[in-house]
Amino acid sequence: MEVQASVRLFGGKTALRDQVVHEAADQGVKAVAWAGTSLAALALARVGVENGFKRALPDLLDSLPMGVLSAVGPHQATLARLGCKTLGDIRRLPRGGVSRRFDKELLAAIDQAYGLLPCVHTWVALPERFESRLELMSRVETAPALLFGARRLLQQLCGWLAARHCGTTAYTLRWAHDSMRSRDAGEGGELTIRTAAPTRDLEHLCRLLAEHLAKVSLAAPVGDLELRADEVVPLQAASASLLPDPAQDGESLQLVLERIAARLGPDRVLRPVIVDDHRVEWMQMWQPAAAPRPRKSAAIKAMPQPSWVLPEPLKLATRGPRPMYQGVLLLLTGPHRVEGGWWHRIGEGEAATTANVQRDYWVALSEHAGVLWIYQERLANDETAWYLHGVFA
Repeated sequence: MEVQASVRLFGGKTALRDQVVHEAADQGVKAVAWAGTSLAALALARVGVENGFKRALPDLLDSLPMGVLSAVGPHQATLARLGCKTLGDIRRLPRGGVSRRFDKELLAAIDQAYGLLPCVHTWVALPERFESRLELMSRVETAPALLFGARRLLQQLCGWLAARHCGTTAYTLRWAHDSMRSRDAGEGGELTIRTAAPTRDLEHLCRLLAEHLAKVSLAAPVGDLELRADEVVPLQAASASLLPDPAQDGESLQLVLERIAARLGPDRVLRPVIVDDHRVEWMQMWQPAAAPRPRKSAAIKAMPQPSWVLPEPLKLATRGPRPMYQGVLLLLTGPHRVEGGWWHRIGEGEAATTANVQRDYWVALSEHAGVLWIYQERLANDETAWYLHGVFA
């Protein structure tokens, strides 16, 4: 990694080094080293020397075994017969003879490691789909214990999502049983985790997985894990504020609902969601908390909407043509016409009906009950009938 341009952003070399070492350990990295060139850092990491700035670069590299550079590999046997053991021995050979006897990659790697030539790197190309495997260090016999290895795979997934500016709404964890399993155990199993909204939050994904694994029983010990991203969608990360925001502390309601749903079951935790429908009874619906939110377009409201809606419209008494509710009502605004629902069928078979409505809504004022939401049914047999449907706060 080239980190010189990021030193100030992360609070200095020491703070950046500590963060890299900490996060690299979670990714399974065994050695980390620092140096003025990338090949020098790679060579030092291979021999377990971390700090490449304690001494001058030639003094550090000259004493290293020549095998620490990959370009030496194809010629290591020949160089050994010439008496070379270290990188310093290769540097002391005549450059003209080395260039004629060996390929140009050998001298180029030596010069790049010592800083005599600039290093040219190829950008890492991310795969279009995320699939990663992990061989566990020991056989795991209980499902909750799989989280330790799965966390490493999830961290790789979150890094892949961040690089693609995306989030996931579904991912699948597969496990393969040990080869010494019984015949009835099968090859392995899998578990698909879904989220209500796209996310790449590692801790949230791990908590959801832990809740689901707690309900899984393994038929045989597990030796390998595989993680696959099933649904990936673009995700715009929220801008971080320069000032502390107490509202961002703790867990959001959405994350809490998803975690409870994973523990109790997806159909036992419901939440209301707004849908595209101008009929007030169907402007919202209840769905499982972990299910993706339905996409909705921006609704244009022609008149105020009530704070509370009655479960069933209440037919009002009238005095002549004027409706009454705890006194004669004063019509304030309206009519607001709502039509439609012929496509909405309720029930099955011959008993099925349509939820088609044809109404003119009014905002009315009651001397004792406050502001109300009432309507008349259009084309009804009793055109003078009025109904109370909602109450304003």
